[in-house]
Amino acid sequence: MKSGIPIEIEGLSKHFGPVTAVDDLSFTVEPGRVTGFLGPNGAGKTTTLRVLLGLEHASAGTATFGGKAYRDLSRPLETVGAALEADFHPGRTARNHLKVYTTAAGLPSTRVPAVLEQVGLTEFADRRVGGYSLGMRQRLSLAFTLLGDPGVFVLDEPVNGLDPEGIKWIRGFLRSLAHEGRTVLVSSHLLSEVQQSVDDIVIISRGRLVKSGTLTSLELDAAPRTIVDSPDRLRLAAALDQAGLDYTEGNGGFIVAEPDPGSVGHAAFIGEVELSALHRLTSGLEESFLALVNGGEE
Repeated sequence: MKSGIPIEIEGLSKHFGPVTAVDDLSFTVEPGRVTGFLGPNGAGKTTTLRVLLGLEHASAGTATFGGKAYRDLSRPLETVGAALEADFHPGRTARNHLKVYTTAAGLPSTRVPAVLEQVGLTEFADRRVGGYSLGMRQRLSLAFTLLGDPGVFVLDEPVNGLDPEGIKWIRGFLRSLAHEGRTVLVSSHLLSEVQQSVDDIVIISRGRLVKSGTLTSLELDAAPRTIVDSPDRLRLAAALDQAGLDYTEGNGGFIVAEPDPGSVGHAAFIGEVELSALHRLTSGLEESFLALVNGGEE
């Protein structure tokens, strides 16, 4: 087992022609902790990770492991275990897939059965990957990250495709890695998927940082708000504007910066707007997360 080193993102920007995917992003991931890298789909999470792993060139800034770019690591698989996409040759077995990488990296062949057992794929090791479920492919991706027994793990949407038992398993897996002193960065577009396993959060929207800190700080930042919705959102928006109420639009309606639903309802009444939802949004992690990313998208 190797101890972790910090992941350091400093002033990182990435442009694809006129499109800015990542915009002056800075944060640090500390060893011994699980950091959730969060944001809606298209926020720039995968682009950031691809730059970090040397798969894309930064337009500006740096993304390093303990001060070193991925390309400068002398033994990359033994330093960083990364899983960005569950992409495998369908005709190759899981065992043979992992053997290719141990041979290329000069790792002992004993690592293959060890990591297959660690992720619960021993009995499926000689089955062709083309017959694997999405959840099994995710486990195989994790097996790959473990081959070099690295001190740093970078995982993109690792819960995707897992059943409830698999989700419970991966939460314990992530916590055990951090408990051993390793550095763990895990991305997700849903806070609910990772909130039981992360210590710290980094939230981005449209490529920009909107929040970083401990998980508990996200809940403390929350302020009471009101959810309101109508079959005619254009008229509702006009009524809220007329009342001078600040709001952002979410999947379930407008999130209004007003703790009293009565005041919001009165504004709708004055505007003669039919309502389909009106209730106070209680303070909580998911609500705080949604308010941040919705505000960032505005």
